[in-house]
Amino acid sequence: MKLLKLKTILGLGIHNLVRFGLYRIGIRTGLNPVKRLKFKVPKGVFYEQPIVLKTAFEPCSTWQGSHHYFGREISSPQIPNWHLNCLNHLESPKNSPWFKIGDFDSTIGDIKGIWEASRFDWVLAFAQRAAVGDKTSLRNLNDWLNSWTETNPPYNGVNWKCGQEASIRVMHLACAALILNQIENTSQPLLDLIEAHLQRISPTILYAVAQSNNHATSEASALFIGGDWLARNGKPQGQKWREQGRKWLENRAASLIMRDGTFSQYSTNYHRVMLDAYSIAEIWRYKNNLPQFSNTLRSRLQAAINWLFELTDDEHGDVPNLGANDGARLLPLTNTDYRDFRPSVQLAATLFHRKAAWKVNGTYDLTLKWFGLEKPVEHLLKRPCVHHPDGGYFVLRSKSTSAFVLFNYPKYKFRPSQNDALHVDFWVAGENLLRDGGTFSYNAGQRYIDYYGGVKSHNTIEIDKFEPMPRLSRFLLGAWLKPFRIKDDTANGQASAGYQDYLGRSHYRSISLDDERLKVTDTLSGVKQKAILRWRLKPSNWKVIDTTITDGKHTIKVSTSATIKRFEITEGKESRYYFEETPIPVLEIELAENCTLTTEYKYN
Repeated sequence: MKLLKLKTILGLGIHNLVRFGLYRIGIRTGLNPVKRLKFKVPKGVFYEQPIVLKTAFEPCSTWQGSHHYFGREISSPQIPNWHLNCLNHLESPKNSPWFKIGDFDSTIGDIKGIWEASRFDWVLAFAQRAAVGDKTSLRNLNDWLNSWTETNPPYNGVNWKCGQEASIRVMHLACAALILNQIENTSQPLLDLIEAHLQRISPTILYAVAQSNNHATSEASALFIGGDWLARNGKPQGQKWREQGRKWLENRAASLIMRDGTFSQYSTNYHRVMLDAYSIAEIWRYKNNLPQFSNTLRSRLQAAINWLFELTDDEHGDVPNLGANDGARLLPLTNTDYRDFRPSVQLAATLFHRKAAWKVNGTYDLTLKWFGLEKPVEHLLKRPCVHHPDGGYFVLRSKSTSAFVLFNYPKYKFRPSQNDALHVDFWVAGENLLRDGGTFSYNAGQRYIDYYGGVKSHNTIEIDKFEPMPRLSRFLLGAWLKPFRIKDDTANGQASAGYQDYLGRSHYRSISLDDERLKVTDTLSGVKQKAILRWRLKPSNWKVIDTTITDGKHTIKVSTSATIKRFEITEGKESRYYFEETPIPVLEIELAENCTLTTEYKYN
């Protein structure tokens, strides 16, 4: 196992290991200037009454007598306790320097429950209502910011611990200034608050870069925006931060977004976070007449937009619950649900494609309006079937029904977060019929990490109670799988791929989709004790009839020449919102030998 762990760590990349090592050495020795930072507490009037009101605009209705965390509403008219965990109601220390606070402290639970209120979603909601003339919201905006700065003095407490969290605040403060037309002649307290944040972000951005994820894209966006904001308000040090941000925005787009549009985290929600960070940076660049980003950045963003657009349901905006999901949503400017991805895709398509994602008008267009962007006349079209060979994804669509399948195979340039190889996600008319379990939480206990990050949470096959990739730590899987016999026959609605794991067990899967059924054929070898095929179903009144199940509308039939040891519907769990889980029916088919088995899902 030690050799396996060493090989996996080396797979993260020498440059990233060096960056991470230098960061740790700098923090421990005090050589990194971030440990010596000091800054006065900004206070006063952060945002002024807007001169021109946007009375025809429709503001978001959230944060009115309630708090909104992870897409859910909690009734409370009070200013939040900025150090209280909204998930378990435990309180974190306020006065410790951020670098002395652990990442996963059991005394406070999941740290994201504390960070959530300090992401400043409420800044956007209050700014929108202030922009249409609501003076109470403007007063709340300033009162809450003064409360936050007073109880979160730089650089003490959990809310200064993460550079990405600081970056999200900068982006939200900047968006509020755009909405209220206060980019020029910005108030001194607000400039001070931005400067305090950039001083925290800049010295540790190499740590974010070493993660090869959306930490660096968020931090680069904040440095670019905040640096330019300071520079245009008479603070020359902002120029350095602006150029630092531009450098890493360019670098991360070229490095983390693959040519087929796949993002490094293999996650629909983190893909949205990345797109939103780039969209906010591009809005700022465009509105302030800054030099354009490179053609490489634009082309990679266009590919990334296409990737998410292909997976987004046209009617409801939902997407497969693919990969890790921490509940993040950077631009909650509409009254759409947290799981509605259309506002983000529509905004990004307008900015980088100069085309709309959806031609039909909808609430997802309101984000464009708030940023003063015209909806393009041209619009994107979804392709019938798609193969993303860099990321390892097939998307199949039926010809005359609204069915589509996402089939992912293991193609890992970057570290995977879940054992979801050969998972199948099936959708018809906006309904998720075969579904991914999600994430639930990063720090609720090992059993949650193992379940939601493991094969049990996916529509694939578990062999001999082992995971195909062993979990080496909370965020690191070992023995990254490699695919074999990839067959792209998407023109005929078919695709195939397989893998062999580090113990010599192999699983090969072929799928086909037509206007009546989804067909999945699995071939297994290396089975020593048992194999369990799982289909995670949409909740319904399912009944078992021999080796078939039906809910009266849909029918799933499994056939094989091998002996089926067990064929039953069990109860599983899914998490479609962070720290929320609900029961779902799971069809389990257990066998005890190498075999080929076929599943037919008749949906029409």
